[in-house]
Amino acid sequence: MTGTGTHCCTLCPEHPKRAQWVTCLVSIEKIKSMFYHAYNSYLDHAYPYDELRPLTCDGQDTWGSVSLTLIDALDTLLILGNHTEFQRVATLLQDTVDFDIDVNASVFETNIRVVGGLLSAHLLSKRAGMEVEPGWPCSGPLLRMAEDAARKLLPAFQTPTGMPYGTVNLLRGVNPTETPVTCTAGVGTFILEFSALSRLTGDPVFEDVARKALRSLWKTRSEIGLVGNHIDVLSKKWVAQDAGIGAGVDSYFEYLVKGSIMLQDEELLSMFLEYDKAIKNYTKFDDWYLWVQMHKGTVSMPVFQSLEAFWPGLQSLIGELDSALRTFHNYYTVWRQFGGLPEFYSIPQGYTVDKREGYPLRPELIESAMYLYKATGDHTFLQLGRDAVESIEKITRVPCGYASVKDIRDHKLDNRMESFFLAETIKYLYLLFDPDNFLHNSGLDFELGTGPSEDCVLGAGGYIFNTEAHPLDPAALHCCSRKQEERRELQDILLNLSEPLASPQDAQSQETDSETEPPVMDPSESIALKPGSRRKAPLLSCPMQPFSARLAVMGQVFTDGT
Repeated sequence: MTGTGTHCCTLCPEHPKRAQWVTCLVSIEKIKSMFYHAYNSYLDHAYPYDELRPLTCDGQDTWGSVSLTLIDALDTLLILGNHTEFQRVATLLQDTVDFDIDVNASVFETNIRVVGGLLSAHLLSKRAGMEVEPGWPCSGPLLRMAEDAARKLLPAFQTPTGMPYGTVNLLRGVNPTETPVTCTAGVGTFILEFSALSRLTGDPVFEDVARKALRSLWKTRSEIGLVGNHIDVLSKKWVAQDAGIGAGVDSYFEYLVKGSIMLQDEELLSMFLEYDKAIKNYTKFDDWYLWVQMHKGTVSMPVFQSLEAFWPGLQSLIGELDSALRTFHNYYTVWRQFGGLPEFYSIPQGYTVDKREGYPLRPELIESAMYLYKATGDHTFLQLGRDAVESIEKITRVPCGYASVKDIRDHKLDNRMESFFLAETIKYLYLLFDPDNFLHNSGLDFELGTGPSEDCVLGAGGYIFNTEAHPLDPAALHCCSRKQEERRELQDILLNLSEPLASPQDAQSQETDSETEPPVMDPSESIALKPGSRRKAPLLSCPMQPFSARLAVMGQVFTDGT
């Protein structure tokens, strides 16, 4: 594969007779041109609205009136190599976007698109050539924007169960008349963004509420190990009891797997593996996944939903390649039948479902193709990429961007281009055909943090994509959380040293009375804690993990080897 992303003829050196002639499938320059046709159309006709209406060449607000497409497309600009526009848009967003607005917003969508997009852009800002402040990646203006947006969502989590409402007003919080019924994914799709925020900023509240929601949802699974589609977050009662891997549930399972990888968290992985057993036992038929009643396991909807097409890619992350390949083949046959995936496809009838015939330029099958091509090197997945480019170009391209397909049967178009077309669909297509992209880094390339974080190795690979395809660097989370641990350890040392020394008589008295509490100094006298802090200090000892530089405290020197 050449540096331009065009596939050329290749040989298998171990088996010369099995020479593999690969036709030149598609150039990444073609995918770039698709991106800029859509992106420039948004700038010319829709900005500052959330989304482009490509048939009427104007814009509309859909998810909160925050120039959503610009936020969603920001990291794609860098992935395509456009540092200049990334810098311009990042600065523009800092100057123009304000989350103190009287707007009702989806908690789920705001998290994955806005918080996720800003977090990703923050972590990529140094690579994009932006001047970053001392302490990056643990501080920065885009990180503060992401934190501001996430704080607007926190009131939604103030429920007896810890599971969030589906909608929140960004200025006033949860409306008293807000419905308590939300989808499963709307409860379980926060651990990536919220744990990233907590570990970058040092504020545990985000990860805490995300984990509480996950654990609360885990306790509601049925006796056969399944969860339904919609739940009452106040009573924990299931309102829609259809169990499957598609719409309303999908990203819950995705975040259990990706969260376990990004955070190295065994609890999240064990949750997913338990679900996976039940999914295989009750919903899987001939490498399709049906919808079943969550308590009985009886089939309720024998349909394939386009949102389920992420599943083969997710399977590749846990090593289940054989099953993933077979399921992907089933989904690919549907794509080739229509030139896209209808929202619902009846498996017994082999055709679309009434009133669910649309294709809104979704990325999920292309996403799975990218993961599976990385895992196998099988050029079948490149063929899917070529088919996708040809279908999108032929069917959906209009003078003002790309339009969603209202009916995949006759290719009638709808007047909407969702922001995920630039955030996900184009991004995954580009990454499928660009094996040398920095996101595919295997550790040979990296960058360092700044200021107190200058010893952190960042960008060395292992990026985790959130469900809106915004890449997060686990190394940055580790870097910042490690720095916070070191600061707490130093704080403990300083607090202990700032306490008055006990007299020999006091020391003897303490030895004879093990029940006596050690004296607590007035917090206002501490040089390490803020007034009002009450945390007690442990006995003086060297830090459990070495500091990255020499540290001297009252003549005692701690080094990496201490």
